[in-house]
Amino acid sequence: DDDDDDDETPIATPNDAELAELFRVNHQCRLPEMPAPLADAYANAGSVWRGTDAICDYVARAPPDDASRMPSSMILRGEYDFVSEDSVEGWREVFNTPFLRYKTLEGCSHHGLLEKGQVYGEIVDSYFAEYD
Repeated sequence: DDDDDDDETPIATPNDAELAELFRVNHQCRLPEMPAPLADAYANAGSVWRGTDAICDYVARAPPDDASRMPSSMILRGEYDFVSEDSVEGWREVFNTPFLRYKTLEGCSHHGLLEKGQVYGEIVDSYFAEYD
C-alpha cells in the first residue's frame, strides 16, 4: 500500500488569540511583551475607533479648494506597520501642503516610539529643528 498520506502530521491551525498575538508582534508592537501603558491604552480605548471594522471603509479625502494650506507635516510609520506604504502614499493629496515628509522607521511596526525610542526621537527632533 503506497498510501503515505496517513503518515503526515496535520498542520495546526492557530486560534484567534494566537492570530491576534502574531499580528501584534509583526505589525502593532514588535516588543516581546506589550508595554503596560500601551496594553492599558488598548484596554481602555472605547468602542468607536476600535478594531479594523472602524476603519475598513475609511478613505481620506482632500480638503476643499478654498481650505487654508496646512503647515508642514510628517507621516511617520514603521517598516512593518499595519498602515502600509501604499496607504500613506495615497495621503499625499490629502495633506494640502507642499512640505510633506515621509519617514519609515526600519525594523519597527506601528508603535515605533516604544520599539526604537532613540531613533524615533531623532527623527522628530530633526523635523522640528527645521522650524526652530
